[in-house]
Amino acid sequence: MSKSKPDGVRIGLALGGGASRGWSHIGIIRALEEMGLRPDVIAGCSIGAIVGAARASNNLENLEDWVCSLRRRDVAAFFDIGWRLKGLVDAERLRSFLHEYVVNEGFLIEDMEMAYGNVATDLGNGREIWFTSGEVLSSIMASIALPGLFAPVRFNGRWLVDGGLVNPVPVSLCHALGAEVVIAVNLNADILGKHLSPKKPDLAAESGAIDGILGTIKSYSSNLFPDNREDAPPGMFDVLASSVNITQDRITRSRMAGDPPDILLEPRLAEIGLLEFHRADEAIAEGERCVQRMRPMIEYTMENVARLFGKS
Repeated sequence: MSKSKPDGVRIGLALGGGASRGWSHIGIIRALEEMGLRPDVIAGCSIGAIVGAARASNNLENLEDWVCSLRRRDVAAFFDIGWRLKGLVDAERLRSFLHEYVVNEGFLIEDMEMAYGNVATDLGNGREIWFTSGEVLSSIMASIALPGLFAPVRFNGRWLVDGGLVNPVPVSLCHALGAEVVIAVNLNADILGKHLSPKKPDLAAESGAIDGILGTIKSYSSNLFPDNREDAPPGMFDVLASSVNITQDRITRSRMAGDPPDILLEPRLAEIGLLEFHRADEAIAEGERCVQRMRPMIEYTMENVARLFGKS
């Protein structure tokens, strides 16, 4: 197929939330663009807001290089053992990472290479908040503020948290930003009931890893440092995040029933734990495989779009 994208048709990507599984968005974007499907619009939620911003600011390669270099110890360094019931992640350290690998401090959504937006949730009234202008980094920090993992973000007198509580795969935002055809990515389609089983980690390369801060993090997350006893309960964060995932799965189904995407991509990511950000290579590869599995449907849909819009 010489060209997948019909001339003049605005393609949108709705990138869903899913913690560490979100690195698969990188592989999906790469594979779609190899097919000639460069997006004109990107709407992201949570981790999708991060990857989407990296692509919209032309920093995806920079982000990919960094996440593929992560080790388990690097991931644990983002956790703050002095969280004082506000959040488990060191927000300032994370913001510094986003500045270095995603988009510069002070950079505005209006100045992105393509139309971009992300979604957060108003903690006070449960309303969906769309960021389609203003500072990119501040909007991302709100969109990724998963309760229990991050502290809520203060914005215009409101406390904001993760957008996945109201719109986990923001197809509606994609349409609002002008996309005529929307490709949505749901990261949580196959994880319910599968991701709390402990796995044996390979700690050989992490000399002395479980000490200090890592020992503390182990008590919170059985994904990052599993307890291999059959009757061992999941960690506190795993229970919280998995409960949120159940809610997000149901919300996603409901939202997509009323506002379905033209193409739905659902990478198989159940084997990657919620906090296993150091497994980026695997997640990215599965994103690429997902596009290849769906390629016949993607091409068929785009051919129909070309006929519908009368464009080649």
